Amino acid sequence: MNASLRKLAALLLAVGSVFSIAACGAAPSPATRAQDTTAGAAGTLPVVHVHKDANCGCCNGWIEHMRAAGFTVVARDNDDMVAVKQRSGIPLAQASCHTAEVGGYVIEGHVPAQDVLRLLREQPAARGLVLPGMPVGSPGMESPDGRRQPFTVDLLGKNGTMQAYSHH
Repeated sequence: MNASLRKLAALLLAVGSVFSIAACGAAPSPATRAQDTTAGAAGTLPVVHVHKDANCGCCNGWIEHMRAAGFTVVARDNDDMVAVKQRSGIPLAQASCHTAEVGGYVIEGHVPAQDVLRLLREQPAARGLVLPGMPVGSPGMESPDGRRQPFTVDLLGKNGTMQAYSHH
């Protein structure tokens, strides 16, 4: 990764963390994750565990988007999002403001619920989905004037490769 891009990614993560309030920062236990990763007999969706900065309003917008799609969401404020992203295998160049875990996958950023539902349905051999940055018009980043920025959600392979998953 080029040094300028690395600095930009680090700056994005640092700025989001600077204003954090003390947070629990605890990831769900392996037992909880195992329990949450499968749909119940009634077809319920797995729980989405979100790690976010306490002061980020757009993260709350994405959480509401996921709840509106039928997910139960457990949000945890975290003052060390860089560590969360490193633990989750998210390349810093692909970072956004929040990181979620659902159904054994990691979801980075403002990924639309329809893409998460597709991921859970298809269950590819991958780490998860990534939408770097904060594109205008993505879930939680809606513009009052309806403006939208085209964006691509990528599938993050287990080996760190990226492949286009959906275009919006």
